[in-house]
Amino acid sequence: MKAIRNNIPNAITSLNLLCGCLACIAAFSCFDPMCGTALKGYQWAFILIGLAAVADFCDGLVARMLHAVSDIGAELDSLADLVSFGIAPAMVLYNMMLEHGEGHWALLAMLLPVFGAIRLARYNTDPTQGTVFTGLPIPANAIFWIGFTAWYATYPTPLWMVVVLIVALSLLMVCTMRMFSLKMHNLSSLKENWAQYLQVVATVAFVVLMGLRGLAPAIMLYVLLSIIKREK
Repeated sequence: MKAIRNNIPNAITSLNLLCGCLACIAAFSCFDPMCGTALKGYQWAFILIGLAAVADFCDGLVARMLHAVSDIGAELDSLADLVSFGIAPAMVLYNMMLEHGEGHWALLAMLLPVFGAIRLARYNTDPTQGTVFTGLPIPANAIFWIGFTAWYATYPTPLWMVVVLIVALSLLMVCTMRMFSLKMHNLSSLKENWAQYLQVVATVAFVVLMGLRGLAPAIMLYVLLSIIKREK
């Protein structure tokens, strides 16, 4: 029974990985309806990345509840995150760039999982990253690209802008800038948690007003708030 209990979090992490793999498959049917529905491949990829994020949240929570935190679980979690939040959004962007006729420029999307892997390796070897992160967390990278590709699927976007965003997000993941976590130990302290509260309210507002496209400016706000909070 103990072995089963200890592997429940790992099973949830594996669901994260499975959703990421399926999202990669869906990305290659970018603008084609899938699964007998009107939803296109990139939209299914969004759903699957979202499910991966739910699993990513739940595995750590369940591990703590069952007292089943392990080194293997932490490594498996990083591997799953690389696929679901690094490779999967990169595959969506890659195929969307091809559909927009960007040719070999689409290969630049591969920078995202490369820098995402470096980000995760640093995270695993830095015990100080708990309530504060060094560099943009890889799930935030995925959230940004869901928002941006939701925009890109509908509205023409200059190639130079896409290239700049790819380079910027890649560098943000490996930069040394400290970025706050949404975890709040003292919920009643507005002075201590003002950035977290503002981020949550603004993200909801962006999504209500812009749909999934609002996730991109929400992450841009997160970076800005991290800069402001660091300087205070």
